[in-house]
Amino acid sequence: MALTFFNTLGRKLEEFKPLQDNHVRMYTCGPTVYDYPHIGNHRTFVFEDILRKYLKFKGYKVTQVMNLTDVDDKTITGSQKDAIPLNEYTAKYSKAFFEDLEKLRIERAEFYPKATDFIDDMVTFIKKLIEKHYAYTSEGSVYFDITKFKNYGKLSGLIIEQLKSGARVKVDEYKKEDAQDFALWKAWDSADKDVFWQTNLGKGRPGWHIECSVMSTKLLGETFDIHAGGVDLIFPHHENEIAQSEALTGKKFVKYWLHSEHLIVEGQKMSKSLGNFYTLRQLIEMGHDPIAIRYLLISAHYRAPLNFTFEGLKQATASLKRLQAVYERLESIKGTSNDNKEFQDLTSSTLKKFEEAMDADLNTPLALAALFDYVRDANRLLDAGKFSEKDRKKALEVLQKIDSIFSVMQVSKDEIDKEIEELIAKRNEARAKKDWALADKIRTKIYQKGFILEDTPAGTKGKKVSS
Repeated sequence: MALTFFNTLGRKLEEFKPLQDNHVRMYTCGPTVYDYPHIGNHRTFVFEDILRKYLKFKGYKVTQVMNLTDVDDKTITGSQKDAIPLNEYTAKYSKAFFEDLEKLRIERAEFYPKATDFIDDMVTFIKKLIEKHYAYTSEGSVYFDITKFKNYGKLSGLIIEQLKSGARVKVDEYKKEDAQDFALWKAWDSADKDVFWQTNLGKGRPGWHIECSVMSTKLLGETFDIHAGGVDLIFPHHENEIAQSEALTGKKFVKYWLHSEHLIVEGQKMSKSLGNFYTLRQLIEMGHDPIAIRYLLISAHYRAPLNFTFEGLKQATASLKRLQAVYERLESIKGTSNDNKEFQDLTSSTLKKFEEAMDADLNTPLALAALFDYVRDANRLLDAGKFSEKDRKKALEVLQKIDSIFSVMQVSKDEIDKEIEELIAKRNEARAKKDWALADKIRTKIYQKGFILEDTPAGTKGKKVSS
């Protein structure tokens, strides 16, 4: 079965064929580093990680670029609110982003370009658009004339007659009904304070949309295979990327556009005002396992809305333990009988079902269903002792292949040790503050993770419970 993706450009399933032999060049929208990433952001980042890992599973070489937006309306507002330089402000949240990636077992991309490192390239790009009469200057700012690009709206389905000819919008993010000329370069004003670059376009800073076009084409070429992100970026961001990039080069910008759907929390749109806005670190502080969170994020198809609930997270934790238990069981036992054809066929067919599901536009729910069917039947055969050492090793090999994409089954000793050490440190802090209730709560949590505490001359240590 061929690998297929639902291409937002054209809105249909298409067989995936890379532009260049076996090499996939992919741009995935990264964070705007103005705050800690929330769980909705991470739904997109985990989807992009599954995409990357499955392409590698299929034998492709992958070059992935994930941008860090470190200059835009949000980052400037945030740095001014905290009264610190922009680069210092964004460095804090860039660091937090990479810490979150590690906790969610998201594999690193090849490139993480920062927008502020490409200002000269953006200026050159914009000047060429002016020369080609796709862009014009107004009051020191430079705008892209959307009526000059005849295919504007082809990604989002926007009808060309709805465009507001001559109207201009300077803010980075706006609604679909505000389809009007967008800023490529923003002339400096007092609201930006010390955030500006002195260039031959004048004193100012780039607009948000130009940043991704410049970084992607600079690192991946004028045309590349995949551009992925959340559905909220289809318009205006990705629509504007296409317009400015194709206007400049005269070439198709991206072959396949993949977008993940929204995440809601307990049936409602996530919002700080509703009190249902969660970052990964908040959920971890509440006692939730980041790998269970990852599992929950992949349990729904990336193109289906995901309702993130705490009951769902509880169920995800239980499902995760089932997967980890069978993996640990296969690691620790030894074969006890002759080769079992039923076990061998079961193992082979499971890998086949998994690949068929993932080939069908990364259908993770169907792939997980095949995996849990296997867990049930494999446990039955293991209980009966009807397996050989060869059967066991093959089963473990198949689970490792599947987990090279899902990244939830294999328990890292380093991760466990680090997590327990962090909990012990938090308990010690609570005890020092005489917060005995919190200290007891943390000790219970440590016990639930399979460790008891021992006081030694070198300090408190976590010891694995033998059972």
